[in-house]
Amino acid sequence: MSVTALIILAVSSGINAQTKKTKMEKIEVIKRNNPFGLVYDDAITENIEGKVNIHPVTYKLNGIDIAANVYTPANYNPSKKYATITVAHPNGGVKEQTAGLYAQRLAEAGYITIAADASYQGASGGEPRHTDKPVYRTEDIHGMADFISQYPGVDTNRIGAFGICGGGGYTLKATQSDKRFKAVATLSMFNSGEVRRNGFMNSGLNTIQERLKQASDARAQEAAGGKIIYSGVASITDEEIQKTSTDLYREGYIYYYRTNAHPNSTFLYPTSNLLDLMTWDAADNMDLINQPLLMIAGSKADTKYMTDEAFPKAVNTKDKELFIIDGATHIQTYWRPEYVEKAVKKLTEFFGKNL
Repeated sequence: MSVTALIILAVSSGINAQTKKTKMEKIEVIKRNNPFGLVYDDAITENIEGKVNIHPVTYKLNGIDIAANVYTPANYNPSKKYATITVAHPNGGVKEQTAGLYAQRLAEAGYITIAADASYQGASGGEPRHTDKPVYRTEDIHGMADFISQYPGVDTNRIGAFGICGGGGYTLKATQSDKRFKAVATLSMFNSGEVRRNGFMNSGLNTIQERLKQASDARAQEAAGGKIIYSGVASITDEEIQKTSTDLYREGYIYYYRTNAHPNSTFLYPTSNLLDLMTWDAADNMDLINQPLLMIAGSKADTKYMTDEAFPKAVNTKDKELFIIDGATHIQTYWRPEYVEKAVKKLTEFFGKNL
């Protein structure tokens, strides 16, 4: 399928009523005017009594200001007790994109949910910007539990964790030790350490030492007061998107730079972060997870191998399930209505049973 066809598919699947369209040479850019900054279809545009509401909040985590959105279900009553779910966003993503979509859908199913920007990313504080270190991303999930446990109406005995893409990998790691989480789920899990170390689909096995040297040199430059060197993609042309061979990155560029772009979202991270990323692995210590576990992946996702690697290692949970969404690629599980509905239905069943 061509990039143009992908975009036509994306924009024909139901656009927010406040959507505005402007033409580029080959790709249609979608701009959404939403007071909450949300960029997904059917996003909340205002808080209406009797419906799901969104509550922007901030809190401190290790001295850093964290920006988050809490979603409360229809007819929310703070004197009642609700099962609650933390939602960790994808690598490069922010709370207004995929994480917000799933947080809103789960709130529609009756849960209190929270989606927070990672430390050093999005609207959260921390320098240098765009830092992506596993210890921080894992701590962000612990921090969501800290905050939401004090929120009116939250039943602290019924808190679940849900992570998407890189947020899925970090959620696996956080819940290995944090038993406040009574159930764990991932969608399109991305093992950031494995990919940064071995390359996507093991394409970088021959350059591991070279890249570690680059990361070491980048850290030395930072320590000497020099400019921070960044890895990743700052911007991309339509032609470059068309030439991208893997579904994950081609469709990811379309999603993050075109159809669901947000000014706080970026594919960048300091090159020195590779010192931490390349020695970390989401699938290590999976045997520590004894909570019920659900892992969801698309049958056509070129990232599915990461879920397939991690899932069998969870040997100490008596309740685990691998759920495959037939026909879905990694990025399509972020937005495509029929795949989102299947994922939400399964998540609702899973958390309903285990929270």
